[in-house]
Amino acid sequence: MIEWLIILLSIVIANLPWLSNKLFLVVEVGNKKSLAWVLTELISLYLVWGLVLMFIENQVVGNIHNQDWEFYVVTFCLFIIFTFPGFIYKVIWK
Repeated sequence: MIEWLIILLSIVIANLPWLSNKLFLVVEVGNKKSLAWVLTELISLYLVWGLVLMFIENQVVGNIHNQDWEFYVVTFCLFIIFTFPGFIYKVIWK
């Protein structure tokens, strides 16, 4: 059950850069946020969300499991795929 909650929250967090014209929902960057800002925000949110999940893993399990680079590449690609609804909303529909 908790796995589905993590995936659902990941989808919500991955779509935040596309749903607002503000950088990190705080700083106004103009009428339209450029793709470079969206990608910067997306990478930053991926890193922050990963750190939050590592902290939760450390609290629940007691240690953090070592992962190789493949794990991080796959999870980043999934995070990019999760942005699809926000991309469709921001770019295709408008």
